[in-house]
Amino acid sequence: MTSAQSRVLEVQDVEYLRHGDKPLLARVFKPQGRGPFPAIVQVHGGAWCEMDRQRDSALDISVALSGVVVVAIDFRMPPAVSYPAPLADINYAVRWVKMRATELGTRADLVGIMGTSSGGHQAMLTALRPRDPRYAAIALPGSWTSLNADVRCAVLCYPVLNPVERFQYAKALANDPSDFAQWYSKRQVPRNLQYWQTEEAMSEGSPVLIMERGEPVQKPPVLWVQSTGDKAHPRSSNEQFIALYRKDGGVAEMEMFEEKEADFLTFDPSSPAARGATTRITEFIHRHVF
Repeated sequence: MTSAQSRVLEVQDVEYLRHGDKPLLARVFKPQGRGPFPAIVQVHGGAWCEMDRQRDSALDISVALSGVVVVAIDFRMPPAVSYPAPLADINYAVRWVKMRATELGTRADLVGIMGTSSGGHQAMLTALRPRDPRYAAIALPGSWTSLNADVRCAVLCYPVLNPVERFQYAKALANDPSDFAQWYSKRQVPRNLQYWQTEEAMSEGSPVLIMERGEPVQKPPVLWVQSTGDKAHPRSSNEQFIALYRKDGGVAEMEMFEEKEADFLTFDPSSPAARGATTRITEFIHRHVF
């Protein structure tokens, strides 16, 4: 973060949850001023098994500079746990932000969620099922137990909305001799299995298949952002999700950006595509949270 940015943002790492002797940290990017500001819980990507709250800092800073409290969280990952345990941490984080809303410069009714890649999947799953007893299994302290994890909007940056399709795609690429295919298959297949354990669990936790099954879900406004050159996140399932979401009465917007990199917001934040996507994201958040 530049010195100019530090003058308009307060940045602090805080413990939001603890499992035994392991603290889970949130990096809070708070605009200076009275607020209340919109708030976004940010869920990092990393094939469900890697990275931490610092992965998407460039995006977090850009969104926060527009006047949004961004809370980028760590959460449990394989090999320590598998699905659905990470969703319990993410669900708790949404409720924790609501509990600490005044201190963070927001309000409990101004909280949305955002995620990149596998974090986009987990953000959408949290938004669809905020009161699922498995996801809401960790109680807030004291008198805060009535708070739920409903969100005002969900921003999905190159998400994985059908893990089954992603897994099968990664397995099929093992037969492709290209460097990308070999790298992708060797990375994704074992990590998918670490997180999900079974294909049945992938199906159960697939936002696309949840919508196909007609499960009763929450449907906050959704923005999906992806690059035209993305070969890592199958676009067909994302398009299918948007169509199903709209058919079921949900508000869903999508925006494609001319860019070769899949994780362009994370790894090339100064590119024209990343700047355009960040503008689109901040506009969406301000429009749907307030």
